[in-house]
Amino acid sequence: MASVLVIEDNPANMKLAALVLEKAGYAVLQAREAETGLALARAEHPDLILMDIQLPGMDGLTATRILKSDAATAGIKIVALTAFAMKGDEENIRAAGCDGYIAKPIRHKKFLSEIESHLARKNISENPPST
Repeated sequence: MASVLVIEDNPANMKLAALVLEKAGYAVLQAREAETGLALARAEHPDLILMDIQLPGMDGLTATRILKSDAATAGIKIVALTAFAMKGDEENIRAAGCDGYIAKPIRHKKFLSEIESHLARKNISENPPST
């Protein structure tokens, strides 16, 4: 079972994301701020991190840069989960090291499709087909 760390400070958004992921069979770890998320990522090595961008204290882009610069966590896929949907936001999010981008509010089927897509890419990069 794949594990997903959700770093989200909004209780309603956290509840929705966790419920959708758990019903789909994922193990869900939760953090309400970046610092806790960093500690969980280092301790648990989830398969995927859903990172809110606007977090109290340290923002999600800073947390992403920290995770991507640490050899122990650099390989974890990080997908921004954000209400930022303005022109240029996706480029900034990807420049910080995020592997993807899901706009809020989440739409159940599209959300799960994005999660499955990122996890499939992770598995392919870790286990390339033999030639």
